[in-house]
Amino acid sequence: MNGAQALFNALTAAGLDTCFANPGTSEMQLVYEMGKSDAVRPVLCLQENVVTGAADGYARMAGKPAFTLLHVGSGFANGIANLHNAGRGNVPIVNIVGANATYHQPNFPEHEFIGGKITEVARAVSHWTREARSAAEMGLLGAEAVSQAMTGCGRISTLIAPTDCHWDPAPDAPQPAAPAPSPRVSAATIDQAAQLLGNGRKTGILLGTHALREEGLEIAGRIAATTGAQLLAETFPARLARGEGRVEVQLVPYFLEMAQFFFAEYEQILLLGALPPVSTFAYEGSPGHKAPPGCELTSVATPDFDVMAALADLASAVNATAETSARCQRLAAEQPEGILTAAGVGQSVNLLMPEDAVLVDESATAGLDLFQQTVGARRHEYLYAVPGAAIGSGLPVALGAAIAAPERKVVALQADGSGMYTNQALWSIAREECDITIVIIKNDAYAILNVELARVREGEPTAKMQSMLELDRPTIDWVSIAKGMGVPAVSVNTGEEFHREFQRAVEQRGPRLIEANIAQDLQPVVDLILQQKAAREQQG
Repeated sequence: MNGAQALFNALTAAGLDTCFANPGTSEMQLVYEMGKSDAVRPVLCLQENVVTGAADGYARMAGKPAFTLLHVGSGFANGIANLHNAGRGNVPIVNIVGANATYHQPNFPEHEFIGGKITEVARAVSHWTREARSAAEMGLLGAEAVSQAMTGCGRISTLIAPTDCHWDPAPDAPQPAAPAPSPRVSAATIDQAAQLLGNGRKTGILLGTHALREEGLEIAGRIAATTGAQLLAETFPARLARGEGRVEVQLVPYFLEMAQFFFAEYEQILLLGALPPVSTFAYEGSPGHKAPPGCELTSVATPDFDVMAALADLASAVNATAETSARCQRLAAEQPEGILTAAGVGQSVNLLMPEDAVLVDESATAGLDLFQQTVGARRHEYLYAVPGAAIGSGLPVALGAAIAAPERKVVALQADGSGMYTNQALWSIAREECDITIVIIKNDAYAILNVELARVREGEPTAKMQSMLELDRPTIDWVSIAKGMGVPAVSVNTGEEFHREFQRAVEQRGPRLIEANIAQDLQPVVDLILQQKAAREQQG
């Protein structure tokens, strides 16, 4: 037995059965092992950010990690953005990164990714990083990588495996190591939270990670019904149980100004599986926190704790009954007509998306309307594609989700600009015959940056400013891109056309892309930001 066999045995013994791969020369031993075995499904991806994003989407739906196979440090670096997203979303992933043979690494300059500095780069987005120095370590480190990834709500593990560690003789892999149990929240903290829930103040319970899945929302709904608290969801949920029959939860808005209005009525917020709500980016003259200064924030359980146990303990502490707070009702939207808008896309998704679908959302500014239109849709799982705000994860996450849950229809709402970051995912979606309906929300712009530019500019934007935000000259032809990668595609301009094509897509199996050319007016958002900016300047 060699090191590659020992590593492969360790991964499969721990239950890993899917690999998203973009291998190179230094990973051929593992390619050989996977090719000899029926234990792992390999999914070839044409770019490493597709690899890591697909592993993210897979783990969100499978409840366990996939492993990635990446070619040396440069390959790993190409996948860092979506590893950042997965890490922020508390999603488990195991990365296997090839490296030059240990004895050959000194022949390369220190800065070379093929040699010495992979480990330093990996630590930037990994909770656990190790580099094997002998074949004897491969099985042991493989088992530990899986165990570490499964710790808490989910972590990123990265194992760097030099080629001589693959081919040299090695002992077989050890038995899988159980992940360390998540610490339980103390009884004193639970008692304090119960007392806060009974003090009569306007209270929100801000939920994150596993608390937003169906079981977590059921318990949280019982707490809310008993105490009168309002259930809130973190702005970027990795997975949210949503739609008809699910316990209702209000999403904290992304834009700082909207979030400030959202939180204005609350006197206290309890955090369960979520971190304090802060603005993703800092803005001159604006606060970093979304909640007002007078709103008391109390962390009951961070994502590192056993969030589900904390919910159950808190339910017991407040003597929660079986009754829950309000549930989502089926609210069928009207069929869209005329000029196509983001709201119109949402209306059709509301009407036609089948029960138990997976809705992957990287619709960016269009999401303001799309999210509201689909609250009353049939029961589904909602995956916000970019918990870390690094755009370009929507298509890869949809790929991974479809591999993990082939019995479900996946609907991917993808903004056109961020979709170009990882459009190579379309090829893998076609190759794997994934049941995904992809809607490209096409406004020919990085529209969110028009909003952000309003924060800093004086007067109207110049043509040169707009040239860095607009996706024209030439416009992007998503139909040609999709067809070139094997995905059938159409382009639509009206509500009627979109409804017809979306219905066709969800009623058949397999991949299909719809380029939805939307009319979008973000001026109300810009006006709100400018009003807030003027008010701050007057106060200053």
